[in-house]
Amino acid sequence: MRIDPTFIGTVQDVAGTSVSVALVSETATGLSFFKGESYRIGQIGSFVRIPLGYTSLFGIVSQVGAAAAPHAEGDNSLWGNQWLKVQLVGERGREGRFERGISQHPTINDTVHIVTEQDLREIYGPGDPIDFVAVGHLASAESIPAFVNINKLVTRHSAVVGTTGSGKSTTVAGLLAAVSQPTRYPSTRIVVLDIHGEYAKALSDRAIVFRVDAEAREGGKPLQIPFWALSFDEFVQLAFGGLSDEHMAAVADAVVALKRESIGKQSREGVNIESLTVDTPVPFCIHKLWLDFHKREYQTVIPKPGGSGEEVEPAYVLKDGQPVQLGDAMSVTPPQYRTIKTTGPQNERVQWGPNPLGMRKQLAVLASKLRDPQLAFLFNPGDWKPELDGVVAKDLDALLADWIGNSSPISILDLSGIPSMVLNDLIGALLRILYDALFWARNLPEGGRLRPLMLVLEEAHTYLGKEHAGTASSAVRRIAKEGRKYGVGIMIISQRPSEIDPTILSQCGTIFAMRLANDTDRGQVTSTASDNLKGLFDMLPILRTGEALIVGEAVSLPMRTLIDPPDKNQWPDSRDPNVAVRGDPNIEGYDDEGGWTAPKQQEDYKIVMRQWRKQSPHYEHNSKESDNPK
Repeated sequence: MRIDPTFIGTVQDVAGTSVSVALVSETATGLSFFKGESYRIGQIGSFVRIPLGYTSLFGIVSQVGAAAAPHAEGDNSLWGNQWLKVQLVGERGREGRFERGISQHPTINDTVHIVTEQDLREIYGPGDPIDFVAVGHLASAESIPAFVNINKLVTRHSAVVGTTGSGKSTTVAGLLAAVSQPTRYPSTRIVVLDIHGEYAKALSDRAIVFRVDAEAREGGKPLQIPFWALSFDEFVQLAFGGLSDEHMAAVADAVVALKRESIGKQSREGVNIESLTVDTPVPFCIHKLWLDFHKREYQTVIPKPGGSGEEVEPAYVLKDGQPVQLGDAMSVTPPQYRTIKTTGPQNERVQWGPNPLGMRKQLAVLASKLRDPQLAFLFNPGDWKPELDGVVAKDLDALLADWIGNSSPISILDLSGIPSMVLNDLIGALLRILYDALFWARNLPEGGRLRPLMLVLEEAHTYLGKEHAGTASSAVRRIAKEGRKYGVGIMIISQRPSEIDPTILSQCGTIFAMRLANDTDRGQVTSTASDNLKGLFDMLPILRTGEALIVGEAVSLPMRTLIDPPDKNQWPDSRDPNVAVRGDPNIEGYDDEGGWTAPKQQEDYKIVMRQWRKQSPHYEHNSKESDNPK
């Protein structure tokens, strides 16, 4: 009979951090009782304790049964099936404080014990209460809260991965709600790049939403991203779609000249004409840039009589035979020139101008984008739109104050209305703007060192894939490698971690791994985790919805956790549609949002077309617009 009811076996083999444990015969039932509580022995992911004098080592069970027995090459001994394989992860010293890592290894016949609920409370209990925040509770003990270190969660980066339907969006909403509690963290700064517009409802009580569609609803604000805040390379990619080296040089010179003109009209602190570069965030008129280059490409000349030179033909638009307009920059109206004529009397000949650059296709692309209402948030950004002379109503300080200096702890940049063709480049530009601002303000109260910023990147695999070499990947790599020093952290959210650049994912110090059925995805997550816990990650396919394995720097030990979700009426707008629903309002769980079981109703597809043409899913039932069919 065992004197100590927590005793379950002895150490029989040690290999690095892996320990093989032979169970004693009394554990054959797989159940042990201690202080009125029952404990299952040999559960994958459960903890064991190995006392070594004043120190206790702690490990996680990663394998159970005969395969967990130690064996050497050529050894055909029958060891039986009463074995556990344990991965050592930390220790509790003389002071009673748990720490990751181990200072000594166990030896043969050292005793192994179950970890009791009291042990778990000491392991997972917060150190300094201000550093730790509860995000849920242990899956194996509902009475024990799951704490994460908010300092390491934010600055050492993190990732939330899980297949579709694993509760990923709800988990993220719960995490963001936990780390932005106004009573504990009144100066929280979180920016969410929301690709599908899922989080506005879930975080409505603590977030301000910026939307591209300019229909600022329920406290939301239009999202404006001034083109002149971009670096020159970002600007060229978004405006022209790429230029040759010769064209790049010409456009750069023109942009610098326009920025100098702007500085002359409206001075900016921190920059003067001598120190200004093409990357300096100074307003300039992109419409004037387009018109100047258009004239250069399309202008014509008329030979002077007698062959004494050429005269530049002024641009004009004919109306009733009279020139009435020389082109208009702000409305993107191109000027008109005479038709080229190289024969006939010399004074009737018309030739191309002297300095065309061969940029007609690129200028056509730019003109199309300047006219495109879907890109108005970028090229016609409201109060940040420059006049012809580069003067703007608001500078970038007002933009940053809106995004990261407002009264709400969370800012949601809803990118669901952005055309996919510019999404990658635009996300990279957004991240670069925020990072550069906090980088250069790192020693100021507004900087990241004194008030850190967390960037949440939803659906990250769509723009951080291995094959993507765009501005988004470059910006995230830079933040992942350097952000810790300047108070800028990232949280990557993805349903396909195997598609994310391993360089980026490996920089995430904390992983929230939810249900993952794909072997490739599990392998990617296992390879990036800092602990040797392959057996633990084998549980990923069977995790429940809303359940996550949390490993990494923000937790004392890897833990299987049920994350606290937000209230049901604040779940993200990402739940699966219902096909069969309960149709009786008197039955608990009644859902009145349709489905195949709902009664057939009269439908009006004019409304469908109205929303399609508006490119907006948000229908106001009380709208008084003339095109409202209601």
